[in-house]
Amino acid sequence: MDSPLLPEGVKRCSTTTFLLWTLPWLALLAWGGLSAFLCLWKGLNQTNMSNVFAFALWIVFDLAIIALGAGAFFTGFLTYIVGKGELKNVINAAVIIGFICYSGAMGMLGIDIGQPIRGWFIFWHANIHSMLVEVSFCITCYLMVLGIEFIPLILKNRQLDKIRELHIFGHSLHEIMAVFAATGTFLSFFHQGSLGGMFGVLYARPFAAREGFYIWPWTFFLFILSAIAAGPCFTILCTKLAEKISRKKLVPDNAIQLLAKISAWLLSIYMVLKIADTLGWIYGVVPRAGLKFIDFYREGPYGIWLVVCEILIFGIIPAIILLVPKARQHQGWLITACLLNCTGIVLNRFVFIIVTLAIPVMPFDRFWSYLPTWQEWGIAMAVIGYGFLLFSAAYRYLPVFPQERELNPVTE
Repeated sequence: MDSPLLPEGVKRCSTTTFLLWTLPWLALLAWGGLSAFLCLWKGLNQTNMSNVFAFALWIVFDLAIIALGAGAFFTGFLTYIVGKGELKNVINAAVIIGFICYSGAMGMLGIDIGQPIRGWFIFWHANIHSMLVEVSFCITCYLMVLGIEFIPLILKNRQLDKIRELHIFGHSLHEIMAVFAATGTFLSFFHQGSLGGMFGVLYARPFAAREGFYIWPWTFFLFILSAIAAGPCFTILCTKLAEKISRKKLVPDNAIQLLAKISAWLLSIYMVLKIADTLGWIYGVVPRAGLKFIDFYREGPYGIWLVVCEILIFGIIPAIILLVPKARQHQGWLITACLLNCTGIVLNRFVFIIVTLAIPVMPFDRFWSYLPTWQEWGIAMAVIGYGFLLFSAAYRYLPVFPQERELNPVTE
């Protein structure tokens, strides 16, 4: 379908088909909108959060999508700072995915704080001793950086590009993108690390507490490494899903294989350090707290199977698949490894957020479990709907994939 609003020389579905495609994602947004309205109108009693579970489903989603969105800053770092030119074919998609993840996370946090109208208190009355304040500052600033990185792509729309002033502005931004890539890398490293460091300094909760280097617990470094190991895999998954739905080749194989190879080595290093950290915790933090490893898993639904899944199934196995060239070059194995890797990071964030709070720390406490309400699921699912809508609109109206025309000469 040829339209002056669509990228030049590429084929897109009809407007009717596109509108039908958006219906399920709009439904998720409507569900989330109703859930958000109830939470803001009636309060957080619409959730199952309590004095025990101050962090719940939203924060699991929040930390998970922030980790998965790390593909944006890490791909930008590899493209503009390290000089991996082949990744320019996927950097636009990575930026959009990162923008979706971070803006979605900020939206969820707006509901999570209960009174978003007072959200500015975080910045004006900052608790300089809180890791979460540093996280709030970095996430907010990095979302701004992602918005700036997104602007040149928006201005490449055929109609906007005809406006001389916008064309010059977009081109000028593109020329200094390395500055924003470096800024985004700096901001992301610190907030990814501080999210993990927050759990590592919970000395009253031996399940999460860790030893570390100087003032940083090991979880500070593990959260950074896990994010940059999973982020590229999530970018690959989103790109492959776009190719499947559009029935086109959108990104050259060399770019995908480079991301997969880098992710393989990062995931392997992360798993070695994760296992070392776990062993250090078992034989260090746990006995000093007067406990045994099995004490954390003796009751409740959160058993040792979580450790096996996180380290073996969702860690070691995808690392091996991605490390073997023939395996990662096979489409099925590549997607399987990326899915396992991303699932492992989500499980890791779930364990730190939910299981940490579920395990008793006092003799009179009991093991807890958490079951989210439909309002919590609604707000979380709204982020998925929002993501599909924004990425779909970007793909339809913007030249997201620079080599789309060259890779599809017959169908175009």
